Amino acid sequence: MLQRWLFRAGCLGLIAGCSQSAPPASPPPVSGIDMQYIDNGVRPQDDLYKHVNGKWLETTEIPPDKGGYDQFTKVFDDTETQLRSLIEGLQKSTDPSDQNQQKIADLYSTFMNEAALEPLELKPLAGEFARIEALRDRDQIATLIAHFNRIAVPAPYTPQVHQDAKDATRYVFDLGQDGLGMPDRDYYLQDDVRFREIRASYLGHVQKMLTLAGDKNAAHEARDIVALETALAKVQWTKVENRDPVKVYNKVEFPKLAALAAGFNWKGYLTDSGVQGKVDYLVVSQPSYITSFNKLLQQTPLQTWKSYFRLRVLKAYAPYLSKAFVDENFAFDGMVLHGTKENAPRWKRGARLVDGSIGEALGNLYVARYFPPPYKARIDHLVKNLLAACGADIGTLDWMSPETRQKAQDKLAHFATKIGYPTKPRDYSTLQIAKGDLIGDVERANEFEYRRNLNKLGQPIDRSEWGMTAQTVNAYYNPELNEIVFPAAILQPPFFNANADDAVNYGAIGAIIGHEISHGFDDQGSQYDGYGNLADPPGWFTQTDLDHFKAKEHALVQQYSAFSPLPGFPINGELTLGENIADNSGLAIAYRAYRLSLDGKPAPVIDGLTGDQRFYMGFAQAWRGKLRDNELLISIKSDPHSPDQYRGTVTEMNQTGFYSAFGVKEGDKMFLPPDQRVTMW
Repeated sequence: MLQRWLFRAGCLGLIAGCSQSAPPASPPPVSGIDMQYIDNGVRPQDDLYKHVNGKWLETTEIPPDKGGYDQFTKVFDDTETQLRSLIEGLQKSTDPSDQNQQKIADLYSTFMNEAALEPLELKPLAGEFARIEALRDRDQIATLIAHFNRIAVPAPYTPQVHQDAKDATRYVFDLGQDGLGMPDRDYYLQDDVRFREIRASYLGHVQKMLTLAGDKNAAHEARDIVALETALAKVQWTKVENRDPVKVYNKVEFPKLAALAAGFNWKGYLTDSGVQGKVDYLVVSQPSYITSFNKLLQQTPLQTWKSYFRLRVLKAYAPYLSKAFVDENFAFDGMVLHGTKENAPRWKRGARLVDGSIGEALGNLYVARYFPPPYKARIDHLVKNLLAACGADIGTLDWMSPETRQKAQDKLAHFATKIGYPTKPRDYSTLQIAKGDLIGDVERANEFEYRRNLNKLGQPIDRSEWGMTAQTVNAYYNPELNEIVFPAAILQPPFFNANADDAVNYGAIGAIIGHEISHGFDDQGSQYDGYGNLADPPGWFTQTDLDHFKAKEHALVQQYSAFSPLPGFPINGELTLGENIADNSGLAIAYRAYRLSLDGKPAPVIDGLTGDQRFYMGFAQAWRGKLRDNELLISIKSDPHSPDQYRGTVTEMNQTGFYSAFGVKEGDKMFLPPDQRVTMW
């Protein structure tokens, strides 16, 4: 994936090779580079990112309701405004033949009726609190976790239904570690002044939440909860460990679960989770964590577990309670963790709730209004160009043997592409939305999604399913389905400028598409074959080729780890390895595709810039962004992507074409000796 998920783009312009041509009266294409943000005080050979974006970086203020602001945020804001128009339009009129429209209207209006929530206080959660209080022994915690998994309340472990990585014909029920109140285990364990301050704030926040809930012993309970979460953090796997798809594939048949966590009520969990009878094995992503969690379960007083689960419920549903809970929840999650100054306007939070609850139904309205068929046709063509460029690239790799090269080409030939929107409508007929019952609606929407996924077990793989809605400003590659997916919302400006020359569009949306294609061949994706089956190393590589690939990986890890966005907090080159590979390979593929699109003809010079210069400047422009320090810290610790500045700088330093485009030479700050430039694909 790309940006904190990915990208967006828009109405695609004229692409070389398209059968359509611009009418004679059409104005000549523009460069697509925002010239008003160019900082001529910075040479492109020394820092292309600041040269292209310098004045934007100097003058742009991060909005008070955000931890950062970049091109993705800008398009996300635009898309939310579009969604608001659609949703609020349904408040006035709905199509009687489309029940989903009424559900969208009712859910949004219930959320927006803030005054109705005030007198309710915690009454909507009374049933959940009673369920927790009814615990009489630890044996019952297994069934409580199963219930919380159903309604999306974070618990010590959470399941996911997805294609079995080692049997591409089946779905699997996969248990993964969970249950922390802060973004990463380092927030509990790292001895640094920043983390110590955040931990102190978190302890105070937990106490305030419990106090608001009427707990008379809130201070003591808060200390116990944070101690328990710290103990869970100590036994959790790191995000780097969790990047190894082979390591996290641990198939455990039901009778053998007892050996993994002796005495745990697996029968109760399997029954109440609904998985019993649908499959006969689980995949346990982190076996040692489940074993350690079970030990903590037995060692920790039952009352502490009750307090812990009570907090988990409060945190999960605080955004849908009265103002006191909303404000306190934001005070920590927003202000302390992300550094944001204000909560998002209520209409935005309402639109996000609808998007997360009835997203594909909302997407149908979005596509009908904002994504006309020509957009899809043009992006289809661009994707084909990029796939062809990737195939040509594979054919020229000097480190790859003919045997591995053939298998790489075979995998590429099996790529599936999904563009714009799902073609198979999602059935929301069993989702009940009761106007005026916000907590109930949220619970029912969460359980609907849980059941929808659970019902896949035992069924054939649905290769038409999407993992994002059409209105998502992002894109992704799924190694198990070997597919690249580009939702409609990413296909709009500024990532694709319909009036611009091809160069900037290949540098922006082209590199995004190349990024997703490249994920099929990064350190994780390369372990899956063209059908989505995971193999133990060397997989479809020869051992010699895998050794070459690992050496390049190591060089890329070292390269990115040398940069520290915050003093004392370097980029984790191992955590960001897959995304760094995709950034570098995606840009190289996009450049090859751009050059092929010229068909041997010279690119025009626009705004005094050559085509190659506009290509690389378009890439740097796509990554302009700013983060508050706390948001940057979260990114460094938990985001598999490098911060924007480094995506828009280091990537280009590895590209041979960049040096030619700007005449970069030894002594320039962006110069890397040829033997230090890392090229993967």
